Amino acid sequence: MIRAKRKIIDCRDFPNEIDCSVLISGSVKEVFNVALRHAVEEHGHKDTTELRKQIKAMMKNEINIKHNIKQTKKKAFNNLKKRK
Repeated sequence: MIRAKRKIIDCRDFPNEIDCSVLISGSVKEVFNVALRHAVEEHGHKDTTELRKQIKAMMKNEINIKHNIKQTKKKAFNNLKKRK
């Protein structure tokens, strides 16, 4: 069984008035549907063609995010070691 590539959208990556920290993860279709609903219901956006394009552009591959988190943790750990 081939696992589908997962996508994510992280509200923290984009300026928003409600200081939203929601992270959505899943298949492209799942992330798109949940993110669209979230943008309309929580952020007050209108469901427009432009919003749908923006949501699609906001999606990132989950593996890239995991790699970035791992690198960030590694840098933080190394910085702590240097301070000692």
